[in-house]
Amino acid sequence: MYKITVIPGDGIGREVMEGAKLILDELNLNLSINEANAGNGCFKKTGTTLPEETLKKAKSSDAVLFGATTSTPNEKSPIITLRKELKTYANLRPIKSFKGVKCIYDDLDFLIVRENTEGLYSQKEEIIKENQEIHALRIITKKASEKIAEIGFKQCENKNYKNITCVHKSNVLKKTDGIFKESFYKIAKKYPNIKTNDYYVDATAMYLIRKPQEFGVIVTSNLFGDILSDEAAGLVGGLGFAPSANIGDEHGLFEPVHGSAPDISGKNISNPTAMLLTVSIMLDYLKEYEISKNLKIAIEKTLKEKKVLTPDLGGINSTIEMTKAIKNKL
Repeated sequence: MYKITVIPGDGIGREVMEGAKLILDELNLNLSINEANAGNGCFKKTGTTLPEETLKKAKSSDAVLFGATTSTPNEKSPIITLRKELKTYANLRPIKSFKGVKCIYDDLDFLIVRENTEGLYSQKEEIIKENQEIHALRIITKKASEKIAEIGFKQCENKNYKNITCVHKSNVLKKTDGIFKESFYKIAKKYPNIKTNDYYVDATAMYLIRKPQEFGVIVTSNLFGDILSDEAAGLVGGLGFAPSANIGDEHGLFEPVHGSAPDISGKNISNPTAMLLTVSIMLDYLKEYEISKNLKIAIEKTLKEKKVLTPDLGGINSTIEMTKAIKNKL
């Protein structure tokens, strides 16, 4: 039996999670699904954005499925805290075009591998002069840089991507990004058959617009990976098609990249694709490869047919109606 903790969170996170649970119930798997609380709504009720009970459930699970949360001023981010507590140091964000979806490029299939524990997202900030000067510490270590490079090369090798690119800014951040780049090429020596290169992050942002087909796997640091993956999602139709996985040595935490979207929350019109693709990635993590493949095929067929789609895709259907259409194809 697989123990799955689901954390719906806030806004459309709750709506797409209902769809995810509908799909999980349909699968021929022995699942124990436990719901847990986190986010702004949880803070208003309990005084914390991530209760200790939620963290305990997450740590005792085979996988954690996360919806989305609304940021709470001056309070810790539940998803960043979970990533740290579960030691999920690798954030995998696949970028793929789907037939039937209006997008800038219809032939993309690459992967962004983002270091998940360091960089500016370490959240180490210090007030030097009140309202005058604040410092944020950018932490990059050799150990974490080598680990994320290793994940990138393994993903490139296992999934037959054509090349791997290290993205950095070592011409300015000479020491921190210097060690990140050096670590990448150190690990590259173990994979002599994989084509490697490196770009500055600003150049990469341009290349993603001009020639994204040239990318296979992109390995980069925390902040750069966050920004580039949102840009890349825009190439294939937006954040409604952006799933992600947070992987560590012992835990897996899975989340759609989109936020809680307060502007459409409660209308049941959010696109469920990113969440259901995230479920597929979670199934791969659990080594349920055939079921994961079937779910992806069901999603692709629904998008290609264009019969049951949410408004952002040009349709008139609700989140749960589109999810049921995908479920029926399973």
